[in-house]
Amino acid sequence: MLPPTTDGRPPVAEFAPLRPKPLDRGLMEVMLAEHTENAHLDVSLRVLHPAEFTIRADDLIDIYVAAMRYPPGSAAGRRNLWQEHSWRAGFGCIAAFGADGLPLAFCYGYTGQDGQWWHNEVRRGLTHQACAEWLDRYVELTELHVRPDCQGRGLGEQVLRRFLDARSERRVLLSTPEGENRAWRLYRRLGFQDVLRQHRFTGDPRPFGILGRRLPIDS
Repeated sequence: MLPPTTDGRPPVAEFAPLRPKPLDRGLMEVMLAEHTENAHLDVSLRVLHPAEFTIRADDLIDIYVAAMRYPPGSAAGRRNLWQEHSWRAGFGCIAAFGADGLPLAFCYGYTGQDGQWWHNEVRRGLTHQACAEWLDRYVELTELHVRPDCQGRGLGEQVLRRFLDARSERRVLLSTPEGENRAWRLYRRLGFQDVLRQHRFTGDPRPFGILGRRLPIDS
């Protein structure tokens, strides 16, 4: 049984990350071809407060599924989880929208606290000294995703910088699957360092890297 939440809302189970499934090559080529003739994207960045975040959740989950190469429909349970996240202290979300009003990229996170699933999972892999250094006054970057046909154009960095610019915490932490890819290059470019490597979350056999850096981002 899940413990009750501090704000009286019914508890919502945390979900371990899903396993990616390779996208059909033909579908990927079509998606990538949509913008190859013109690399410029007409986008606007906007804060999504909890109410709009919930309304937009299905569109954001579609981006999440496509970016992570998960099977269509496999992340249905995320909607309730993300809604519960939007109730947490320090929740913030930044989304990039195209000229058609549809979201192209987004990131969200909230203040990390003892008792949260991700916090507890990371804590068990850290030394006491590392916990004191990293798990005090930090923001957890929970999700950062860019639609596959818009990747490689700086959208991820734009939404992440805007998100972090508004934070008052001392540090930011995130987890990402191990492996060389655009996400890792972005984080390294922005000065994220190793906090914990080859970490395995409960229920997921994949190794993850836990990365972090001091805030503000340009300090």
